[in-house]
Amino acid sequence: MVQQPSKQDWAGIVALGLIWGATFMVVALALEGYGPVTVATARTTLGAVTLLVLMRLTGRRLPNHNAHLWRAVFVIGALSTALPFLLLSWGLQYVPSAFAGLSMTATPLMVLPLAHFFSDEPLNMRRLCGVVLGFCGALVLIGPGLSQLGHGAEPLAQLACIGAAFCYALSSVLTRRCPPIDPVTLSALTLVVGAIILLPVMLITKGIPTWHGDRSGFAIVILGLVPTALATLLRVSIIRSAGSVFMSVVNYQVPIWSMFFGAWILSEALPLRFYIALVMILTGMAISQWFSLRRTLFGR
Repeated sequence: MVQQPSKQDWAGIVALGLIWGATFMVVALALEGYGPVTVATARTTLGAVTLLVLMRLTGRRLPNHNAHLWRAVFVIGALSTALPFLLLSWGLQYVPSAFAGLSMTATPLMVLPLAHFFSDEPLNMRRLCGVVLGFCGALVLIGPGLSQLGHGAEPLAQLACIGAAFCYALSSVLTRRCPPIDPVTLSALTLVVGAIILLPVMLITKGIPTWHGDRSGFAIVILGLVPTALATLLRVSIIRSAGSVFMSVVNYQVPIWSMFFGAWILSEALPLRFYIALVMILTGMAISQWFSLRRTLFGR
């Protein structure tokens, strides 16, 4: 039975916001010494190995042969790890990490129309208004880049970040329709799928990576262990204790932390449109999830 969030749940939510908000900054640091394919592959592989070890230590087993389940795991793994990790790693070569963090706030807004058509969550007028406002915020964020398509890599990098958000949204809807499976096992298997897809690409195009300095080297190790393995454990613990609705509160923190870390650690310039887009997207999220948010924060 899901209970009211405890102090430990709130601490976990704050920790997840920090971890996921800092992820884009850490990816940018890793890209100082490694290419985007290597960064995406290392993150996926290290996370997969860590969660497989956890499965072993906790006595979890692989699910029985079920063709429908394994097909779902493969598609979810490709859309939640391999493709978005690669898109984000490539995009962060050309856009600020704060931009990538802001792009991810579009994920829950993308989920709503997808769930309307492919799941059991109808899109009512209130949710539609929130989605429209949120997407207007996304247009404010990427608008200047759209007018420059075909001129340089930055506009395509912006679209790559938005594309990663769409991958996460689509995988979220598919996860809801996935046959029953232990959450930690599903997380481990989706990362394994991502590693299986990306490892051959890395070996063919880049070969076996070598150590490239402390900063980028440690950044790539942290990517595999913290935003993937540790964050997955926190996420599962919070959902089991306080529910998935409470878990959605983390979406409001990620863009703020990504902008903070980008400006503080990487000295990124934050143009006015970033702040305008942040307010519009967060307001759209609040409108679309108002009743769930009110119940989570105020218990009614």
